[in-house]
Amino acid sequence: MTYFGFLLRFVFIPILGMLVITWLDMRQNRPATGFDNRKYFPILAVHIILALVYTTPWDNYLVATGVWYYNPALVTGIVFGYVPLEEYTFFIVETILSGLWWWFLARRLDLPKPGTFRRNPTLVAWSSGLMLAAWLFFTYLFFFGAPAYTYLSITLFWALPAILPQLLFGADILWHYRKLVFWTIFPPALYLSLTDIIALGATTWSISPTQTTGILFFGILPLEEVVFFFITNLLIGFGMTLMLANISHARLAAWRARNFKGLP
Repeated sequence: MTYFGFLLRFVFIPILGMLVITWLDMRQNRPATGFDNRKYFPILAVHIILALVYTTPWDNYLVATGVWYYNPALVTGIVFGYVPLEEYTFFIVETILSGLWWWFLARRLDLPKPGTFRRNPTLVAWSSGLMLAAWLFFTYLFFFGAPAYTYLSITLFWALPAILPQLLFGADILWHYRKLVFWTIFPPALYLSLTDIIALGATTWSISPTQTTGILFFGILPLEEVVFFFITNLLIGFGMTLMLANISHARLAAWRARNFKGLP
């Protein structure tokens, strides 16, 4: 199966279905309560750009060092750096799929009212501290650990610094919307992990056995691939929630008023 064939079957078709549902929701004027619905598409576009820019160096490193590699016969042959065009396309369409899924849920789940939100500085401090400690651990593991930890450690070395500012700004906001955050992350991460089994079996792409822990699901799916799909969907779920929540906007406005008082 070609890489674009994989994307068409397992990502583009679900995106098309989600776009139809989104269009119907907009026609019925079904809002996501507690969120700025007018900014949804601009915020989704921001996430697409961030995904492409932030993921490109990480993925080029993986391919250049042989952690992740693709079948040249199953791609177009258009390569930027070390990475084929199809892989860049995947960064974009995964973000679109997960972002559309977030909006689908935000319009349907029974979410807590913004007025019930209570600040929780202790949660912010503890979650941020634990995230920083985890990043330091996986940074050490990446630079000084055994080769078997390369894929796992480079993924978390790359991803956790992007999660840390999200927790510093709004870990308590994410906890307030924990039902939305959980269901935004879990189903698409599980779905993409399962479809990954098909791609690995078809040799659309492959994973280095010497640079992974050897922990496999269903005898073929590396732990590291599952971690990748969950961590990327976590980034999207956290980002969409924080950037669209009215609570976040109020917090940011208060911070600006406090720190830039008197400035034009």
